[in-house]
Amino acid sequence: MTPHIEVQSACDISGVPSTEDLRAWATAALDGRMAEAELTLRLVEEGESSELNQRFRGCAGATNVLSFPAELPSGAPLALLGDIVICAPVVAHEAEQQGKALAAHWAHMVVHGILHLLGYLHEEEAQAHEMESIEREILAGLGFSDPYQEMETHRNAS
Repeated sequence: MTPHIEVQSACDISGVPSTEDLRAWATAALDGRMAEAELTLRLVEEGESSELNQRFRGCAGATNVLSFPAELPSGAPLALLGDIVICAPVVAHEAEQQGKALAAHWAHMVVHGILHLLGYLHEEEAQAHEMESIEREILAGLGFSDPYQEMETHRNAS
């Protein structure tokens, strides 16, 4: 079954991927991990990202991606996975700063957010290694290069 992915755009910035691309990247992240899923991808400006980041994580400022897993009662027959909020200006700035193609960084943020909804974390080194490995695999399947290698290459060149 195809996942149901609602895309909401609350931003006016150039370089935002098409709804079709966003859905394709989210579907690739879900493939083989969750057969049925409903989720929302919301694209926002810095103000909304900053407000959500402060309210739910206690962190000041806008951030690239926030994931809000659905909190359903045990045994609920719903495929509701949750919501992902991506801050378009932050993603654009990071892509430029890290020397990445904008589409590649957007795909990475979508995949990263989906994996968080699926319960993957990166707080500890072993968790980070597992999550990054899965991200690399998904992104390679989509035709994108290793996002972590690109960051290392850019840091070493600076």
